This record gives sequence, structure tokens and C-alpha cells, in this order.
Amino acid sequence: MKAITRFAPSPTGYIHIGNVRSAIYPYLVAHQTDGKMILRIEDTDRERYVEGATELIEDTLKWLGLDWDEGPIVGGPNEPYFQSERKDLYLEWAQKLIAAGRAYADPTPSEKIDEYRRECAEKKVPFLYRNFRPENPPEWEPGMPIRFKTIPKAYEWHDEVMGDMHTGPEVLDDIILIKKDGYPTYNFAHIVDDAEMNITHVMRGVEYLSSTPNYLALYEAFGLVRPKLVSLPHILAPTGNKKLGKRDGAKSVTEYRDDGVLAEAMLNYLACLGWNDGTEQEIYTKEELIEKFSLDRIQNSGARYDETKLLWVNGQWIRRIFDTQGARALYDRTVNFWPEAAANFSEDYRIRVLSIIYDRLKTLSDLKTMTGYFFEEPELDVKMITENKFLKKLSEAEIEDLLKKAIVALSDIQDWNAESLQETLNNLLAETGKKPAELFSLVRISLSFAPFSPALNLTMEVLGREVTLARLNKVARSI
Repeated sequence: MKAITRFAPSPTGYIHIGNVRSAIYPYLVAHQTDGKMILRIEDTDRERYVEGATELIEDTLKWLGLDWDEGPIVGGPNEPYFQSERKDLYLEWAQKLIAAGRAYADPTPSEKIDEYRRECAEKKVPFLYRNFRPENPPEWEPGMPIRFKTIPKAYEWHDEVMGDMHTGPEVLDDIILIKKDGYPTYNFAHIVDDAEMNITHVMRGVEYLSSTPNYLALYEAFGLVRPKLVSLPHILAPTGNKKLGKRDGAKSVTEYRDDGVLAEAMLNYLACLGWNDGTEQEIYTKEELIEKFSLDRIQNSGARYDETKLLWVNGQWIRRIFDTQGARALYDRTVNFWPEAAANFSEDYRIRVLSIIYDRLKTLSDLKTMTGYFFEEPELDVKMITENKFLKKLSEAEIEDLLKKAIVALSDIQDWNAESLQETLNNLLAETGKKPAELFSLVRISLSFAPFSPALNLTMEVLGREVTLARLNKVARSI
């Protein structure tokens, strides 16, 4: 059976980690069965609506490669895809329930409802509006809420992640279907839209599990076949004791993109956050995820967010792209992440730098801090040499002498390439009797004044003869 799934976010702000995972799983299920995923914007909460949030949602999905088959921009047979533009449809469905005696117009003022709540609190009993529903409700008029007239009963259902579930009649209530402002509630609108769009799988956060009996009552009142229900456990804060929030350090997905996290890595990491295929595999392409994903492998408990793991996955993907697609393919991803001074150098030179540094990157933004010395002369800091753990036992005279010998040896190289440079360094080790950590650390720091750098011979090859010798001479004169 071809699955028809949907991602139905609310445009209320930035799109966060949990939102995106709720888009990934429907996408995988749909594409696994040659079905389709619909993007639907649930924008009926006008008080929380944020201008530009829809465009941010669309941009994020496109970046991740989660192209929707129906929805805004692409269109489709179920237009419109903004709930705010479907008000007439919701009213039509609500009036069907009124005609069947399963919904009613509710003229009760909010002050009276608050009074009912206080009365229940004083009696220490749960507040259920069905115990206070008006006996002779009026005909519906615009500006008046419409409530569902529930029939309390027990329900049983199967959740694809949580398993077999059941509940008693005490949780059923007369929920609002249409609000005073004419917009539907989420509880009602998604039922209508899912039915109209023939959705086969409803995937949403586990926080909606407690409301499921009310949804089941609506399916039943309309005579609808239930879709498969999939409750996705929370993504937890790194501490593991609460739902992940912005205060826990999690950024919006677009912030991660701006910080140099690759789309492939983000997709990979989030898909595996609470899911695995039963193997030790950790790096997946989108195609592999489509092939291997299954709902029964989603864990039924919360998954702890681990940014360190995300960055590890990102580093793996940086290397994978370089190794399988080539330096140029990776370079095309790095355009906005180089130090400012890199603009003064050719594209070929930047690609050469990338080719020797890529395997050290955790994010593309690391390029700014890890490659600066390739594009401008670093600030000389003699203490980095004299206080280095491998060099601090040497006197300044010994350091100066070792540098001068290195300069002489390197100056004699005919073909300035990685092989000749390594051979010269090895010969210099034999000549001076120094340890590799001493000689190589001295030359590396003198060239970069950075905490680390790529292989020394590769660094010198890219910097070139003139820059390498000039920097070594400058340090030798400063010791």
C-alpha cells in the first residue's frame, strides 16, 4: 500500500530539532512505498502566528532534501494547504455533526465556564465540560463556538510505536471544534484535513497521546477509518531528564546550517535519534534511510540529544563527501566559511588548503579558525615555542640553531613537493639527532602559530617555498 503522510507544522517561530524529526519519518515512510508526503501549514492559531515562519519551514525542508509532493509552492489536488484558507471546509464538516446531533453551538460566556471550573475545583472533581453542556443550544451563528457532543465510552487502539493502548470514558469531553473567531481548533482541523487528504499515517509527538481518545471519538462520529497512529517520543535535553528546549543549548536547524553543519549530517543524525535498524551502522545516506527505515524500530522512550554526536556525524560526512565526490564537491559547500583573507587567494589555492585540512573539520565553520595562517602571516608569539611541551627543555640557542639548520636544508630542495619535503625533514632528524616531536613542532609552530595543523610536509607544500622560508627566518631572528 502506498503511504500518504503529512508534515503539518505551525508557523510560530524557528523550526527546531523536534519539528524536523517529525518531518523526516513521514518522508521516509512515504518514499519507502512510492507514496507521497504532503506539507500542510497549520496556521489557525493566529495569536502565535509569526510572519516569515512558513518560508523558514519551506527553506529548511528544501535544504534537508525533504521535498514534499503536495503543499505550498508545488500545489496539488488538495489545495489550499494553509488551514487558514480552509475555514469554509471546517465549518461544513462541523455542521454535519450538528445535523447528526453530535455537535452544538455553545453560547456560554467564558466567565460562566470559569465558574464551572471553580465549582469543580472546590468539589475536588475533574472539570468536564460535558457535565455542563447547555440543554437547549441555539442555532449556530458566526462568533459562536461549536463544541463536539461526546458520548463517553472506553477506547482501544494500536499505536505503531507505543503498542496497544486503552482508556476509559472519563477522559472524553466536549471539545471545541470551531472557535469564536471562526478558526478551527487543532483537535478538529487535523481530523478533517487528514480525511480530505486521505492520510494513511499520522505521525506526531507523544504529547498528543492523551488527546487521542477525543480524536477517536471524532473518527467514529464521522464514520472515518482510522489512519495508522504513530506517537514519536520526545527528544530529551542532554541531561536526559526533560524535553529538549532552547535553554538546553539546542539551536534552530538553520543556525546549525549557518554554523557549517551539512544537510546530510543533520538528516542522518535526526533520523537515528530514537531509531536504529538493529545494526552497528551510524552513517546513512538518505537513500539508505528510505530503504531501511521501519516504524517498529522507533524506540518508545525519549532520545537524548547529543550535540557532540551530531558534530561527529558531520565530520564523517565532510570526509565522505571529499572521499567519494572529490575536493571540488566539498569546496562548493564551503564558500561562506573561509576567513576574510582567503578572498585574496585563488579558488585553486583554497581547494588545496581544503584538501589537507578537511579531515580535521567537525563543521565547515572550523575553516575560519583552522586555516587563517594559509592566507595571512600569523602573529609571532615566541612563547608558543619556548613553552611548548616538546621544546621547553631546549635552550633558545638550541632552538635558533635547529631552525637555521632547517632553513638551510629546506632551501636546498629542488622540487618543492610533499615527498621531497618529507625526505628533507627525515634527513634533518638524522643529522640533528632530534626527536620528531621536537623538530616538527618547532617548524610547525613557526609557520602557523596555531594549536595544530595538517601534516607538516603538506602544510609547507601548500604555503610554498617563499612563504615557508620567510616565516622560518623571521622566527629565527626573533628567538
